[in-house]
Amino acid sequence: MMNHRLTALTLAAALGLTLTACGGGTASQPTAAQNSASGAQESTAPSDGAVASGVEDGVLTVGMECAYAPYNWTQMDDSNGAVPISNVPGSYANGYDVMIAQRICEANGWELEVVSTAWDSLTPSLQSGTIDVAIAGQSMTAERMAQVDMAGPYYYAQIVCVTTADSPYATATGIADLAGGRCTAQTGTIWYDTCLPQIPDAQIQTAAETAPAMIMQLQTGTVDFICTDLPTATAAAAKDENLVILNFSGTEGDFQFASEEERAENVNIGMSVVKGNTVLLDAMNEVLSGMTEEDFNTIMDQAIAVQPEV
Repeated sequence: MMNHRLTALTLAAALGLTLTACGGGTASQPTAAQNSASGAQESTAPSDGAVASGVEDGVLTVGMECAYAPYNWTQMDDSNGAVPISNVPGSYANGYDVMIAQRICEANGWELEVVSTAWDSLTPSLQSGTIDVAIAGQSMTAERMAQVDMAGPYYYAQIVCVTTADSPYATATGIADLAGGRCTAQTGTIWYDTCLPQIPDAQIQTAAETAPAMIMQLQTGTVDFICTDLPTATAAAAKDENLVILNFSGTEGDFQFASEEERAENVNIGMSVVKGNTVLLDAMNEVLSGMTEEDFNTIMDQAIAVQPEV
């Protein structure tokens, strides 16, 4: 299920937010002006026995942590295209997930509503109808897709470790070089459950409830390194020059999976909808199919560039 700065953590605590967390292709997409909200309602109304799309009212209600930069974060104004968080008055959400959600809404003529949702509450919120879709940096794992349907991928995230520049692990060239280190990752993620146990004699600490908490444990010396995805690591390192990213991808020292298919499902990032919501699933996939990996990376770079300062 798929962190990152002291600012995000501070905002999350101050506002009582959630406790956890995981370009050119858009030019040909129809714009909001070409798709009226009423048209979207007509096209998404469920037939008898079908699962409601959730956008019959012309509003796409998106759940995300709002504390998982660069995928999503909380800020106190609407700068850089941020949108209001409907259940946290006076606060705004921004980040990669918001930027992608905006493109989906523009293409379908929907209004975007963001709801701050705890990581562990994303799927229950879908099933209860509180949100229409979770766009929150979630890996497209078989376990998750047994509970929900997923559109995407809308990003491809390599798995990396992060340490500090003065750490003896800063020169590691593979997971074997991390042997014996104190480490952690975010709770409920492939990083914590599958990756860290592969490190020889790893001293795995209690999982962090949020991505900012994970980063803070590293910055305060509670752990020697953390395991996360590349966007999360890049965003953290962009705001703290003392952080070093260890990317073993494509080497013999990388984390191992039973198959390339299993690796892909843990690297591919998708959007969750309630089982059987094919109308919304197809609408989102239609937008994503017109975008390339380069488009995704460009938008992610934009998100990292405007994330709040620590």
